[in-house]
Amino acid sequence: MANEHSVAESGKTIVSINEKYTLTIKEASEYFNIGVKKMRRLAEDNLGRFAVYSGNRYLIIRTKFEKFIEESSAV
Repeated sequence: MANEHSVAESGKTIVSINEKYTLTIKEASEYFNIGVKKMRRLAEDNLGRFAVYSGNRYLIIRTKFEKFIEESSAV
């Protein structure tokens, strides 16, 4: 699959979620099918493991969270 990016009317490039390195809480919640509140709690509790705090928001490192999910028996 080639890296096909869409361009919005504003001129910004739109990258699909499965190609992004970091996801917002909302994006991660939708991608992993986990509630927003639970995702935020996981990010707060795992800062430095798969979550980073940038400005005023948590970002989830997608590949590290995928590994976390694989190694966990429950989320």
